[in-house]
Amino acid sequence: MTLALVFPGQGSQAVGMGRSLSEAYAESRAVFEEVDEALGEKLSALIFEGPEEVLTLTENAQPALMAVSLAAVRALRAEGFDVAAANYVAGHSLGEYSALAAAGAFEIGAAARLLRLRGRAMQAAVPPGEGAMAAILGLDAASVADLCVRAAEGEVLSPANDNGGGQIVISGSAAAVARAVALAPELGAKRAIPLTVSAPFHCSLMAPAAEKMAEALRTVSIATPIVPLVANVTAKPTSDPDVIRDQLVRQVTGEVRWRESMEYLAGAGITDLVEIGSGKVLSGLAKRIDKRLSAQAIGTPEAVRAFVEGRRTT
Repeated sequence: MTLALVFPGQGSQAVGMGRSLSEAYAESRAVFEEVDEALGEKLSALIFEGPEEVLTLTENAQPALMAVSLAAVRALRAEGFDVAAANYVAGHSLGEYSALAAAGAFEIGAAARLLRLRGRAMQAAVPPGEGAMAAILGLDAASVADLCVRAAEGEVLSPANDNGGGQIVISGSAAAVARAVALAPELGAKRAIPLTVSAPFHCSLMAPAAEKMAEALRTVSIATPIVPLVANVTAKPTSDPDVIRDQLVRQVTGEVRWRESMEYLAGAGITDLVEIGSGKVLSGLAKRIDKRLSAQAIGTPEAVRAFVEGRRTT
């Protein structure tokens, strides 16, 4: 078995996520305590009890999702599986911080503080209503890039997430995104769906947030991860802390090249993809991107035990 661990991004959050891990494993409970201490507040109470509209705020959802992913990692370790047994890690947007923390590049508290800052900086980068995002379904990457060029009309508009399976998210000024949504069917898109988001993530409008992250990352220690990270902005692996630091800054304004990342893993001989944390979004995408990838999600004690037991019997 050749194995990659992947970590979900924003949108996978749900009230109550991680609670069963915290109840079943002292090691998982310790993660939530570390995050609460690092942030100086009971984020764990918000994760377990809500309210949903507060958990969904970018500044909360980002460290919350990381906490749940790392709680699952600690549960896996308690059952005898260590991240070092994987060949690669990867994470979707904020999930890249989860992946790096899982691989030992970040302390959990440092990752929580960085994600809190990242969420606030991304939210503050663009005044409400001036930016937007939309999902374009049924067009390939080249066609979406052409759509963005045609619809921009001098404003910011670019691909933000190439999620695979014929789904590419675009991001930019609100007017440019609206023009793209109207134009997309003429270029052959099956659907163009405006997204309910609080800011236009992963485009050049996020430059002020990238500057804040660059400043913060300069002061944080990054160790060499125990397994390579396949980075969002390159869809290639690296273990160099200086390169990782640069890529995390570039990621704020750059496209999440998830389809290419999964294609890289499949091409490198990865057969099993394990999504660690809340939800099953990345598992579903993997199956649509490359049929060679067998994917499963681990976010509960039952899933943790089933995965570890499955490895013992193969």
